[in-house]
Amino acid sequence: MAEESHIAPIIGERPSQFAERAGQAYAASSIQKDKKHKGQFFTPLSISEFMGRLATPSRKKDISVLDPGCGLAILSCALIEHLVEAETPEHINLSLFETDKRVIPLTEDVLSYLKAWCEERKVKLDYQLNESDFVLEKCDCLDGADTIFGDMYCSERFDYIISNPPYFKLAKDDIHTRSCASIVDGQTNIYALFMAICAKLLAEDGQMIFITPRSFASGRYFQSFRDFLFRHVRIDLIHLFNTRKDTFAKDEVLQELVIMRMLPAGNDSRITVSYSQGISDLNCPYQKEYDAKDIVDVNSTEKVVYLPVDGRDEAILGLFRSWDGNMEEYGIKISTGPVVAFRAYDYIMDEPGDDTVPLYWLHNVVKMLCDHPVQKKDKGQYIKVAPETRSALLPNKNYVLIRRFSSKDDSSRLVAAPYFGNMSQHEFVGIENKLNYIYRPKGHLRRDEVMGLTALLDSEMFDAWFRTFNGNINVSATELRMMPLPPIETIREIGRKIILRNNYSIDFINDLVLDYFKIQQK
Repeated sequence: MAEESHIAPIIGERPSQFAERAGQAYAASSIQKDKKHKGQFFTPLSISEFMGRLATPSRKKDISVLDPGCGLAILSCALIEHLVEAETPEHINLSLFETDKRVIPLTEDVLSYLKAWCEERKVKLDYQLNESDFVLEKCDCLDGADTIFGDMYCSERFDYIISNPPYFKLAKDDIHTRSCASIVDGQTNIYALFMAICAKLLAEDGQMIFITPRSFASGRYFQSFRDFLFRHVRIDLIHLFNTRKDTFAKDEVLQELVIMRMLPAGNDSRITVSYSQGISDLNCPYQKEYDAKDIVDVNSTEKVVYLPVDGRDEAILGLFRSWDGNMEEYGIKISTGPVVAFRAYDYIMDEPGDDTVPLYWLHNVVKMLCDHPVQKKDKGQYIKVAPETRSALLPNKNYVLIRRFSSKDDSSRLVAAPYFGNMSQHEFVGIENKLNYIYRPKGHLRRDEVMGLTALLDSEMFDAWFRTFNGNINVSATELRMMPLPPIETIREIGRKIILRNNYSIDFINDLVLDYFKIQQK
């Protein structure tokens, strides 16, 4: 690192440009595996500048800034450059946190240059670079109660908080998870803890600008976090990218990311949704304002964040909100496949036998078709019926099978297939754990119900609805349980149309569903 710690600024270079060059030098010497382990991916200059410009000048002469996972401090540089040029504050107090000892010498170089840059513009910059774990240092504020005297744990508040926090999942027994237990329910991600703590450190008229994965927007594991977050801040603007691969392409990050500007909770009547294809058109994003309740209903239990990107998405969201049916109302349930392959390893066979029944895996389910058998290494297509497997086998009746995971590059997030009991003469069927299955516990799903439900789930319309709130590759049973459904007779009618036409192609399914609900084609 000796060479990298002596990188010098170029005359006339902006601090953010210097930070990017320092980051490139550091990244060239870092192992990709090491970056992923730390959840550390430096923010590209164009994104940093976009985030910096999101800050609304406060006209204060003395302002405070927090960068809780600063890396090379490029976000702090971009923000301060914008504030200095837009409002010329007299004094800026900058607080930063970074734990990577190899990065810190470069960060110091960047901050020293930023200080000199500010001084040239008659702005005094004081900074404190803390070499400590931000979450562990500040987590006490999560348990502090807000009172008329303020929060005893949060004496320090910030006018601006800007961050590209680390992203990685936390185990239940991780010290960070235990330290923030009040906002964690199951497996969470470190970035959510950064956001929650910052929400408590935000000044009454402050602004919080973050770039994070979209995964917090829905799902049970983030529900406690969403409940906490929206009690303290509200989303004022949220920016979406149409592609995962452009944002942090050099670091091979495939998360779906969003940029958010958040303000203290209060009058949240409108939210701006901003949208670009990627980085190249970031300077001219499509933007539209929505009623806040149409993006996130903070009075609901789930507080799911819906993110439409165009009029078609809006129409689909409106349609779904007009439906008051759901699986529970129709006596239908969804569960996760009970066969856990590594536990049943000795009973899974490649070839059928007198004591085996079919076993369905992820790869057996394609849109509108249960394809079996499909030989694949270590994915035996049959499972023995034995006392050891009996509890994991299901009665052989009608189901809708749904993949629990989609490929990162899959064109559809939802992939479902109809399974009929007459596809096998056996008493039982095996469904592997990476599939969900829809069934009627008391009785049978009708054939037209199976076909109608499968067609809806496989349709472009349902996929578009699902993508408005789901930003990862997981398709959880919880999210499907809360899914609004049209009247059961509508589902049956769609199923009958498909059966009568005997056409199960996805093009026909899409045309049928979109035409039925009067939604325009893409």
